[in-house]
Amino acid sequence: MKALVVTDYALLELQHIPKPAVGGGEVLIKIAYCGICGSDLPRYFEGGVHSYPQILGHEFSGIIEEIGTGVDQLKIGDQVAAAPLVPCHECSNCRKGLPSMCIAYSFIGSRQQGAFAEYVCVPEQNCIKIPAGISLKEAALLEPLTVALHSIERINIQAGMSVIVYGAGTIGLLTLLSLRARGVGEIMIVDLNQHKLELAKKLGADVIINPNETEIKTFFENHELPDVVIETAGSPVTQIQAIEFVQRRGKVVYVGTCTQDIKFAPEIFEKLVRYELEVTGAWMSYSAPFPGYEWTAGLRYMATKEIDVEPLITGIFSLEDVEKPFQEMVSKDSRHIKVLYDMKA
Repeated sequence: MKALVVTDYALLELQHIPKPAVGGGEVLIKIAYCGICGSDLPRYFEGGVHSYPQILGHEFSGIIEEIGTGVDQLKIGDQVAAAPLVPCHECSNCRKGLPSMCIAYSFIGSRQQGAFAEYVCVPEQNCIKIPAGISLKEAALLEPLTVALHSIERINIQAGMSVIVYGAGTIGLLTLLSLRARGVGEIMIVDLNQHKLELAKKLGADVIINPNETEIKTFFENHELPDVVIETAGSPVTQIQAIEFVQRRGKVVYVGTCTQDIKFAPEIFEKLVRYELEVTGAWMSYSAPFPGYEWTAGLRYMATKEIDVEPLITGIFSLEDVEKPFQEMVSKDSRHIKVLYDMKA
């Protein structure tokens, strides 16, 4: 089969390798689409993989082509998406129903071979059947949608609450769509990329803020602070602003990955105490029974079109394009949101 393989620092190769063999309790999926996640960028550009060679790709959909022994809930020909987390199901956290807290997990596309390939093997319990009305292309966005859904479920968001989302990338925009589907009040989106902000406006954001044009502090001199902050950008600046600009007794959810040291001024950090803020993190998108309600809820939102992910798909590439979509994603003022490799042919 054809596969894109990271073989060294910033080196991605199109290789012909053997098709993976199906083990007990597994299915072989013929990949239709696989998205490039923001977490794949450092794995390629910065050598952030656990070992070489590594096939990336964990946001995928496809059709089951083979089934292993013991598989009884799926059949050949089923269209599926798949949860990439492979928990051990045996540690104390797994037994508590906390698979994302597993201390001995694997992960498709990171700790084991992923879906930037024509085929991938997946445990049966990781597969989610795609209902009628959802295309394979749309289903490739189910995994990032579940991340957004999980983040807003980490706190009690009530109808009418105002929310600010830092970051208008894939997760930020899917958070916007999830919040709108939940029926919250005013939604504000912050990003430095004006094109992405304009898309956020089309998707239902009430207010868009570009700090290059209006400083956040200046904006909130004439606007009420939000009840909820969801930080998806992973920037030290916005990670501090998440605490700085929120209502008293407000709620803050950190989703974006921390990449640098963060230094809080004493008067900002003190707001945690004085404002009695509720601060939490959101890690992946799983609950019990595995893979969790996030996955069934995401499918329902997509099937009913309460959440339409199509506008977020900004590029379709083939495996033969190799690193081209990676380069386009990191180019200055890139307009890409979600880029997919198409393996249907």
